[in-house]
Amino acid sequence: MLVSIDKRGSINLPSAIRKEMGLHTGTHLDIEVLDGGSIVLTPVAIYPAVKLNEKGLRKLTEARKSGTMQMPAQLAKQIKNARTDTD
Repeated sequence: MLVSIDKRGSINLPSAIRKEMGLHTGTHLDIEVLDGGSIVLTPVAIYPAVKLNEKGLRKLTEARKSGTMQMPAQLAKQIKNARTDTD
């Protein structure tokens, strides 16, 4: 399939490719340039990160163990794998 680059440097992926791969507005793609100049686009999922310090992580651990409170689903999803960021 032949596509061209517009004046902004953008390309349009043909609808047949987008449908086949399940790509839609807002999909993030990782781009890699291989030896020889081939370009590979790989869809990736981006999840927001919640960063906690040691005190916050302790409170979260206590809340999880207590079983007395229900976190909102979106927050629970974001902090499911929370850990201390040492960077």
